[in-house]
Amino acid sequence: MLHIYDSLTRTKRPFSPILAGRAGLYVCGMTVYDYCHLGHARMLVSFDVVQRWLRVTGLQVTYVRNITDIDDKIIRRAVESGQRISEVTSFFIEAMHADERALGVWPPDHQPRATAYVPDMLDIIGRLEKNGLAYQASDGDVNFAVRDFPGYGKLSGKSLDDLRAGERVAVASSKRDPLDFVLWKSAKEHEPADTRWNSPYGWGRPGWHIECSAMSRALLGVPLDIHGGGPDLKFPHHENEIAQTEGAFGETLANYWMHCGPLMVDSDKMSKSLGNFRTIRQTIGLPGQPNDQANYLVNPREAEMLRFFIVRNHYRSPQNYAPDNLVDTQQSLDRLYQTLQNVPCVGQVDIDWDVAPAVAFRAAMDDDFNTAGAVAVLFDLATQANRDKDALVSGQLKALAAVLGLLQQDPLAYFQSPTRYTRRAIDEAVAGQPVSGAVQWSEAEIESMIQARATAKQSRDFAQADQIRATLRSAGVELDDKPGGQTQWRRA
Repeated sequence: MLHIYDSLTRTKRPFSPILAGRAGLYVCGMTVYDYCHLGHARMLVSFDVVQRWLRVTGLQVTYVRNITDIDDKIIRRAVESGQRISEVTSFFIEAMHADERALGVWPPDHQPRATAYVPDMLDIIGRLEKNGLAYQASDGDVNFAVRDFPGYGKLSGKSLDDLRAGERVAVASSKRDPLDFVLWKSAKEHEPADTRWNSPYGWGRPGWHIECSAMSRALLGVPLDIHGGGPDLKFPHHENEIAQTEGAFGETLANYWMHCGPLMVDSDKMSKSLGNFRTIRQTIGLPGQPNDQANYLVNPREAEMLRFFIVRNHYRSPQNYAPDNLVDTQQSLDRLYQTLQNVPCVGQVDIDWDVAPAVAFRAAMDDDFNTAGAVAVLFDLATQANRDKDALVSGQLKALAAVLGLLQQDPLAYFQSPTRYTRRAIDEAVAGQPVSGAVQWSEAEIESMIQARATAKQSRDFAQADQIRATLRSAGVELDDKPGGQTQWRRA
C-alpha cells in the first residue's frame, strides 16, 4: 500500500483516496513573468514522478497544476516591456512548456489560468464576508481576518503570537491586523486597464492566495486528495489557502499535503543577488544557443542528467546543485546507459511486478515515493545485466526506469551528445579556461578523425591509427571497434 508523508499531520500515512480508484492531485504552479529556474525544475519533476506512480498503482488520476497569470510581478514586467499582460504571460507559458518537454515532464490533465476563475474567487470572498472572515478596508482592498479563523497556523506550525508584522506579511495601515492578508486588491490608477475586473468591491484584481482556493475547488472539489507544492509555499500561501477554503465552505481543503525539499546552489539558497540564479534553459540548453526564446535547442544528455539529479534524491530531502554533484550524477547516468549499450534489450519489455527487482522497486515507491530507493534497484539491475550479459535483465532495467521517466534515449545517440558536466570541464570552467575536450568537438570532426584512422589501418599504418585514437581519447572521445570494421564512438 502506498504511504504518503503528510506535511499537516507530520506523519507518514496510508493513502486512502476519497473516491475508490481515483485520485485528485493539485499542485501550485508558476507565476509566469520569467523563465523557470532550477527550483521550479525540482517541483516539476518531483510531482511528475508522483502522478506517474499514482497511475502505475492503477488509480485514475486527475492532475491539476495551475498557472498564475495575474500578479504584481507580471504587471511590472508588462509595464517595463510595453506589452499587454496577455502577451507577457503567453510568452512565458510557452517557455514553461518548452522546459517541461525538455525535462520529460508529462502535461497535467488541467492547467487552469487564474484569470479564467475570477468569478469563482469573488464567490469565495463573498462567502468569507458573510461568515465574518473578510472585510473591505479603507483603501478598497478586501482582507481576510486571520485572528477570526480558529486553527490558523496548523500547517506551518506557526502561532499567531509568533507571527510578527513585517517578517512575512506586508503591513498596511488600513488592515485591522498586520497578519491579515489580501483577498481582493483595489485597482490603482497607474495600472494597465487589462489588470482589473469589476466586482462588488469595485474594480480590482484577486490576491494570490485566493486563486488556488478557487481553481482547486472548481476542478477537483473539496476535500482534495493531495495538495502539493514547493517548500516556500507552506507558509504563507498554503496556510492561507486552508484558511480561505475552510473558512468559506467549512470543509477540509486537502487530505494530504506534500512539499518538496529545498534546492540549494553551492550550499546557498538560489537568488539573483548571490549570483547563483540559474534557469532551466541555462542549465540544459545547447551552449552558444540563445536562451531568450520560448523554444530552445536542448542538450538531451544534460536534460536527462538534470532530471536524474532530481529523481535520485528523495523529494523531501534538501538537494545541493553543485559541480561535484553534477559530475557524479552525469557519470552515474552514463553508467546506466552504458549497460543498455553493452547489453541491448530487444523490443518492448513489460514489467513483471512479481519478480524480485520489481517488488523492491514498488516497495520503495510505495514508501512515500522513495525514488532514491527505486534508483538503487536500477543500479542493481545494471550490475546483473553486465555480469550475466542478460538482455531480459537489461529490458527490466529500461522498463522500470521508464516509470521514473529515465533511460528512454537511444544509447548511441545519448553518448554522442556533448556534456559540460565532466570533472575536466568543471575544473576548466572554475579556472576560467576555455572548456575543451568532447564538449567542443563537433560530430563532423570526430567522424573525420575516425575515417582518417580507418584509412591509416587500411594502409597498415597502425602507429598513426593508435595516435588518432589517443588524440580522440585525450579529447574525451572513446572508440569501440565492432566486428565487420565498424567503429562506434561516444563522448566520455
